[in-house]
Amino acid sequence: MTTYYCSQCKFPYPSKGLPHQCPRCGGTFTLGEFSFPQEGISLSNLPGIWRYQSAFGLPENNPLTYLGEGNTPLIIRNISGTRVAFKLENLNPSGSFKDRGTAVLTSMLLLRGIKEVVEDSSGNAGASLAAYSAAFGIRSHIFVPAFASGPKLNQMKASGANVISVTGPRENAHQAALKYVAETGFPYASHALLPFGLAGIATISLEIYEQLGELPGTVVSPVGHGSLFWGIQLGLQALQQQRDIHQELKMVGVQPARCAPLIALWKGQPFEGGTQPSLAEGTQILAPVHGEKILNFLQRGKDELVSIEEEDILPAFYSLAKMGFYVEPTSALVWAAYQQFGSDWPEPIVLILTGSGLKFDPTTR
Repeated sequence: MTTYYCSQCKFPYPSKGLPHQCPRCGGTFTLGEFSFPQEGISLSNLPGIWRYQSAFGLPENNPLTYLGEGNTPLIIRNISGTRVAFKLENLNPSGSFKDRGTAVLTSMLLLRGIKEVVEDSSGNAGASLAAYSAAFGIRSHIFVPAFASGPKLNQMKASGANVISVTGPRENAHQAALKYVAETGFPYASHALLPFGLAGIATISLEIYEQLGELPGTVVSPVGHGSLFWGIQLGLQALQQQRDIHQELKMVGVQPARCAPLIALWKGQPFEGGTQPSLAEGTQILAPVHGEKILNFLQRGKDELVSIEEEDILPAFYSLAKMGFYVEPTSALVWAAYQQFGSDWPEPIVLILTGSGLKFDPTTR
């Protein structure tokens, strides 16, 4: 059964309110286990990710907060003799993979009678929350770093969100949101700190398995807070355990060289980046929420983190566009990583294209 609890003291997520920290020890809540019915991955006739709703850990009377999220295409290409698949998460309703997690979170908000929330985001999570909040009658206040791209800000504002721009590094927006939560008492609907979104993200793994007809050999994703990497890992782990699949698979996380705190920790080096903005703005997180879990996971020795130099991001963006995939620079990280490091990765290799290129204006860079 899918469960949510504190990652430190194992205290179950409370049945009321929307705490973003454990009331017992102040720890971060997490998705403790992701599981689906033994009889089948998807037993429902519901659309999109809601085919898997029995794995979300929600009450049976949960509202169906569906805007078209999930069931994104998996496009398989033969690239110089290598089987490479592109998971088009940019085709979700608000244009990013964040919609999977936001849909589950929004259902929980409605279940708990919450009508006004606060969030901070560099763009995609805020755009997603703004869209789902507007669609289901929830007021949103979203704090964004001043460097967030104009198209993402326009998207949030068009959905009716109260958007507050904060100067300085990405962390400043987070601190401003926490201050506003303390002042207003509104719940902090953090895509990073609340655990519910992980269950929605884990459905990416279930879809890949169904679309390929097998587990992938390698999955490559960008890493900011690490929710995408960790959610996919949880989904793959559930498939291996519940389907008794013993195939080896590899997870690869990608960060821009300008902001690669996990890579520095993984290599035992001091982290000195984060002072300059990166085109991959969705990954500019100095203290990833899921970082410790990811680093512990990497100790099994089969997986890796790689960094991409800033000058390699825009060429990868244009290269993908010429292949028919118009995605944002954060997504381009995975293509650059494959080109530079993927020669010996196990096949089939799945690259997660996280967000739409319509959220990025290359003429301003």
